[in-house]
Amino acid sequence: QVHLQESGGGSVQTGGSLRLSCAFSGDTRNNYCMGWFRQVPGKKREGVAGLRTGSGETYYIDSVRGRFTISRDIVTNDLYLEMNNLTPNDTAMYYCAASQSAGCAVLDAPSRTLVNKYTYWGQGTQVTVSS
Repeated sequence: QVHLQESGGGSVQTGGSLRLSCAFSGDTRNNYCMGWFRQVPGKKREGVAGLRTGSGETYYIDSVRGRFTISRDIVTNDLYLEMNNLTPNDTAMYYCAASQSAGCAVLDAPSRTLVNKYTYWGQGTQVTVSS
């Protein structure tokens, strides 16, 4: 029902910027939870930023707040992640994800972390930041 495909990853120096894109194929009339995640070899997948369509709420982990911005195209539902002032700690495979809004959540209230259970996932795009 929904297909996601990331692009825009690459290699940059510390302090550089990248804009990741997530092409959305599906019914844009529905509402969704959507988010960006990243994973480093040997570590668990980490939620980076998320939003719920149909509302203005966005969420970020502390380590990226003020540097990264999540946004979407309100017509196509394509998802974006603008990343600025990158550091080597941002090096990871980045994935976009989506779930239909009924029963979904972006923020886990008890832990105040981003929910990482989504129905649809992209294939990932690599971001490498060198020092």
